[in-house]
Amino acid sequence: MIRIPAILLLLILSSLLQGCKKTPEIQADELQVAAASDLIPALEEIGRQFEASHKTKVVFSFGSTGLLTRQIENGAPMDVFAAASVDYIDQLEQKGLILSDTKAAYARGRIVLWTAKDSTLNVEKLTDLGADEVKRIAIANPDHAPYGTAAREALQATGIWDSLKSKLVYGDNIRQTLQFAETGNVDVAIVALSLAKQSDGRWTLIPGELHKPINQGLAIIKGTKNEQGARAFAAFIVGPQGQAILGKYGFEQAK
Repeated sequence: MIRIPAILLLLILSSLLQGCKKTPEIQADELQVAAASDLIPALEEIGRQFEASHKTKVVFSFGSTGLLTRQIENGAPMDVFAAASVDYIDQLEQKGLILSDTKAAYARGRIVLWTAKDSTLNVEKLTDLGADEVKRIAIANPDHAPYGTAAREALQATGIWDSLKSKLVYGDNIRQTLQFAETGNVDVAIVALSLAKQSDGRWTLIPGELHKPINQGLAIIKGTKNEQGARAFAAFIVGPQGQAILGKYGFEQAK
């Protein structure tokens, strides 16, 4: 029978135990941010700047404000919600789903008429949409997308909503609405200025007095697992750096 010296046995066992241990992975904190689709280019830039100055990774879920609100109401694990309308933030507050002291207005959006650069259509004002050459018009679904609601209000104020209903195509969100026009599936789209400014198309600003102001709001979701990081990110958006980036993409100051 082979005898193993006690000290050698202890060394062997120690080595085996060390091999069984997993080296812990060091990961930065993460923030889950639900955000309206009009914010895609602006928030992606804000996210990069925030990550550069904080040890926090920002993961975005973009979509229509109404559908994101429904997801949060159904328990989607979000830390921050940047909505395209403060009305939806108020709705979540009434249901006790946000930290009320974090509710803030951060921007005011605008809508534009958008056509492809190579389009032969001359669409510079809403009444031009009634022309026979304009066959299909895309707007975001006004039932759950604030920019779609603003588009409907502007068309109603102009007195052409009813006559255009047969031409309308609804996007699930404002980004999809622009994609319909970019891919040629519609002739014209009413989209967010923030997306139009980054597109390769022609656009004309729709007068703001034709619709209710698109006042956008944010809040931290109650139950967040990273409240400190969420508060820091919300403060970054409403602070000088965030506001400068939003302004670059066509957002007006919140009022």
